[in-house]
Amino acid sequence: MTQTVKTILSSFRDHDKNCRLSPLSPSRHGSRQWRQSRTGSLAVAIAALLMFTTAWLSLVFSDATTCCFRRIKDWEDRPHFFPWNKCTSPLRLSEVTTPPALQFGTMKDHLSNGSSIIEQEELSVKHIVFGIAGSSQFWRRRKEYIRLWWRPNDMRGYVWLEEQVVEEHGDDLLPPIMISEDTSYFRYTNPIGHPSGLRISRIIKESFRLGLSDVRWFVLCDDDTIFNVNNLVDVLSKYNSSEMIYIGSPSESHSANTYFSHSMAYGGGGIAISNSLAKALFEILDECIERYPQLYGSDDRLHACITELGVPLTREYGFHQWDIKGNAHGLLSSHPIAPFVSIHHVEAVNPFYPSLSSLDSLKLFTKAMKAESRSFLQRSICYDHARHLTFSVSLGYVIQVLPNIVFPRELERSERTYSAWNGISRRNEFDFDARDPHKSVCKKPILFFLNDTRREGNASWGSYVRNKDKDDFKRRFFCFPRFPPLHNVRKIQVVAQPLSKNWHLVPRRLCCRQSQTGKEILQISVGQCGNWEGTY
Repeated sequence: MTQTVKTILSSFRDHDKNCRLSPLSPSRHGSRQWRQSRTGSLAVAIAALLMFTTAWLSLVFSDATTCCFRRIKDWEDRPHFFPWNKCTSPLRLSEVTTPPALQFGTMKDHLSNGSSIIEQEELSVKHIVFGIAGSSQFWRRRKEYIRLWWRPNDMRGYVWLEEQVVEEHGDDLLPPIMISEDTSYFRYTNPIGHPSGLRISRIIKESFRLGLSDVRWFVLCDDDTIFNVNNLVDVLSKYNSSEMIYIGSPSESHSANTYFSHSMAYGGGGIAISNSLAKALFEILDECIERYPQLYGSDDRLHACITELGVPLTREYGFHQWDIKGNAHGLLSSHPIAPFVSIHHVEAVNPFYPSLSSLDSLKLFTKAMKAESRSFLQRSICYDHARHLTFSVSLGYVIQVLPNIVFPRELERSERTYSAWNGISRRNEFDFDARDPHKSVCKKPILFFLNDTRREGNASWGSYVRNKDKDDFKRRFFCFPRFPPLHNVRKIQVVAQPLSKNWHLVPRRLCCRQSQTGKEILQISVGQCGNWEGTY
């Protein structure tokens, strides 16, 4: 193009020179012709220049040329030779597609990938790896809690301690012990916390780095947590582990949630992290932890890093942090209508069954949990209108017999028999529906606690024995002429029919029916309600 312009300008200069040397130039008429000729030549030159410029720009910025320039740049940047592909002609508008990075997948795409739930075998406990946070100082006592729910031949996982401990007889039936890496090089500036939170927050990274095969979920918990493993598998089976998923539950304490976060899963109750999310955390966790030296513990650090990835908490109501102290009766007897998955802080509460020690109480608790895991702690409510009684059954734990008709809306509120971890027991301290205990002994329920349980065929049988209450004498005196309800009944037998396999997908409170089988024995049948069956 440069040569062409030079030619045009040279032609214009020659013409201009000839005009100036022409013998007609002195005359007025010749002068007018000269000016017209010069103007015409200049217009022709400008038009030609514009035409050549337009043609050159069109060539430079065409799709084919751009493609070639891009390939030349790629070739210069690449450290090795790559085959040169011929640049194709521009696509028609109907053929243009969105770049792969901007294409949105459909539900069909998610279900058809190699990691989808549909194409994989059904989720089982072998696809879960547990990361149990422990302390060498408390290991000798707390390992007995793990022994209650751990299945040595079926489950995979490790207990992560800060230092090695002496192995004792029977410890081979527990998950293997791993020693956490040194975390002293991380900054920790929280004035009231403990740097062990740094070590525990990295359990997910150290577990992922082990490279175990066929892992879909990592479940983090503490060494004083008890799991209902069957229900855990049912709950996790609802989700696709190839997606980034963060499952758990906040604290029961409103103050704790306000201080940390209402959208944070607490590790004591258990945190389930999909394999996809674990992989992402493995890449960023250490760098992320360094950004939060002021945080208190491990749960909030993990939550901060997961939040940086844009993954929200998926709340499941069966995970229980249990930031409570004292008598846990009010929580155990009003479990949400959801599969029971876990409880924490089992040392901080009174024995579940009043006649047993703490450890023996937990042994009976887990025995009932294994007898019928799906319906364990599920509620059912039925009425004896003739005797004006209400029966509230919490399978595997207690039967409450109230001396009047109490509607389900009231019974589903947790009776406040406990205090929060901070010692506060007011109703507004708890992030769930709570109600005050009955002050009148005449309105308090008679309690029948589980004594033993067994399984016969598909059904589970439970024997519940009347609790010796210090208020019994007061009832006989202050509630006269009405005697305490069922004053002759010493035992209630409960037969629970198995729940359907998919009950956990759309759970519903169970139904019950009671019948008198003897003067001192009452029998209650519990099972799933029919379509039109109600409680009252």
